[in-house]
Amino acid sequence: MEIGSKLVKELRDKTGAPMMDCKRALEKVNGDMEKALDYLREQGVARASQKAGRTTREGLIYSYIHPGEKLGVLLEINCETDFVARTDDFRNLAKDIAMQVAASNPITIKREDASSELLEKEKEIYKAQALKEGKPEKILNRIVQGKLEKYYQEFCLLEQPFIKDEDRTVKQRIGETIAKLGENITIKRFVRFRLGE
Repeated sequence: MEIGSKLVKELRDKTGAPMMDCKRALEKVNGDMEKALDYLREQGVARASQKAGRTTREGLIYSYIHPGEKLGVLLEINCETDFVARTDDFRNLAKDIAMQVAASNPITIKREDASSELLEKEKEIYKAQALKEGKPEKILNRIVQGKLEKYYQEFCLLEQPFIKDEDRTVKQRIGETIAKLGENITIKRFVRFRLGE
């Protein structure tokens, strides 16, 4: 199937992906826009995972103050080069992540950062709840694991549903920018301030 430049431009406008990647994606799915969007997203995640081990020493400290000036976030986001740190795409990502932190109040960046004491406390709570509900002893571990997964999705930044598109996670949002810019990007740390807390 011949893919017209109008269709390629439409996909590029929606995704910001390079023209050739858009053309390839559309050719791969016979011009179906929705499938092309999914294909580009998958490719971006694959490319992002290849870059995950690369060192990130550049970047920026991004500050976000929520309207009303009662909530603010400081975020350190890193990339590989100063050149990428100055791009609009990188700054837009920093803003999106800072807004995510402001809106969803995560506790950690990734699940590996959660303290073992906190996790043990959560497991005990889930176990006690399940027993109180009369759940059989033999399925308690599965129930606890299921609730722990939900806990990670709620309180680990990278696993949270992205506030601007809840069909993808924050990690996927970062992965798309990694694929677009060609550099590894990591969230180093964040602090969320609320007036009076």
